[in-house]
Amino acid sequence: MKDGPDIARIAALIGDPARANMLGALMSGKALTASELAHEAGITPQTASSHLRKLLEGGLVRLRGQGRHRYYALSGHDVAETLESLMGLAAGRGHLRTRTGPRDAALRKARVCYNHLAGERGVALYRSMIAEKLLVEADDDVSLTPKGEGFAEEFGIDMAALRSKRAPLCRPCLDWSAREHHLAGSFGRAMLTRMEALGWLTRQPHSRVIRFTTQGEAAFDARFPS
Repeated sequence: MKDGPDIARIAALIGDPARANMLGALMSGKALTASELAHEAGITPQTASSHLRKLLEGGLVRLRGQGRHRYYALSGHDVAETLESLMGLAAGRGHLRTRTGPRDAALRKARVCYNHLAGERGVALYRSMIAEKLLVEADDDVSLTPKGEGFAEEFGIDMAALRSKRAPLCRPCLDWSAREHHLAGSFGRAMLTRMEALGWLTRQPHSRVIRFTTQGEAAFDARFPS
């Protein structure tokens, strides 16, 4: 391809197994140190530094400083959505990891996708909100309806604060495991944060897995029926 964006460069950055593992770890939405990312990728800290420099130069990650510590995070939601789409493409074509672990089923049920709820629970939330006319789809996009705005305020989400941000309010994100949409955007993030504050779920440390409490599952199913 002689004209247009250089997709080969981006593909090469993501395509390296070590860098792919690092980017996957950052899909949790948490900023991680170079040492933590080296552990995720199964490589030495020196090799990790070389990979992270390339990811920084390619614009896929950004660096945050806090005191003497340096943390790496995905550079934006567009990177996260691209990674999620590639995971779905790989799964759909049968390109799965040869060794599966006990977290695989848990990841499919509920996980963090950068900063919002994904997996079966995320898809169920999206479906229910569409069915209840809290969200409406149009032209490959999704938005809150007036009824949805009222629901959000009743659910404890400050919509004025969300609208003051530059980030998109609602975005559909194709779920890699369910191959259907779940809810992204600042509202999707706010929904996950609110459910966590209500005690419905907890994020597992050093993992993208989200676990619902027994009471949380009951409350979720009652509020967002399938």
